[in-house]
Amino acid sequence: MLKADQIVADLERRQSSGASFEDLLMAAVQGLHDLDERFHWTGIYELFPDSVLRLGPFIGAPTDHVFIGVGRGVCGTAVAERRNINVPDVRLVQNYLACSTETRSELVILIRKGERIYAQVDIDSHQVAAFDENTVGLVQRVADWLAGLYESRERLGSGS
Repeated sequence: MLKADQIVADLERRQSSGASFEDLLMAAVQGLHDLDERFHWTGIYELFPDSVLRLGPFIGAPTDHVFIGVGRGVCGTAVAERRNINVPDVRLVQNYLACSTETRSELVILIRKGERIYAQVDIDSHQVAAFDENTVGLVQRVADWLAGLYESRERLGSGS
């Protein structure tokens, strides 16, 4: 968890220095992307009240999937089923929305507080089974911190 703790410590330093919400999200994406060279695409999709996920900050190739309906693809399914999803081989998933023909595995970790889902971290890899239990734990640690950030933003009345 040391790497995740370092990302969280960096985010807390940035927050204390007055970084904007958007800058904190981008710093989280960058920190997560840098965790592992097997991460080829890392981004955040925010859940809006109309049950659509909208792409926020990301690192990697541009994607056509800027809006994803709840229930569509791995990202939408994670929200619909209210659970994280680790797909070892996306070629075996029927409703997979391909961002890249090179993607082989995908990890979606919800950014949530209790039952409230704010967003999700989505990471793609060109390697099959790129996300082990340790990796899931690292991403979850950062997602949990981000959930607190979203909750604070919502409490202050500037949430989406």
